[in-house]
Amino acid sequence: MQEIEEKLAHLIRTVDDLSDVVARQANEIDLLTRRVHMLLEREAERLASETRGIHTGDERPPHW
Repeated sequence: MQEIEEKLAHLIRTVDDLSDVVARQANEIDLLTRRVHMLLEREAERLASETRGIHTGDERPPHW
């Protein structure tokens, strides 16, 4: 019986440790997801600002 109790205690500790790891990873994933979203927004803004003053051959000049 004592052997089973020791194994159970070990398993409970392992589950608690793994639960902590999963919680930390979930927080890190949330942070990284927010950062990627922010970087995608910045890149979209940068691309939009670069193309504002560029006219392609298909566009009519503004004075027409």
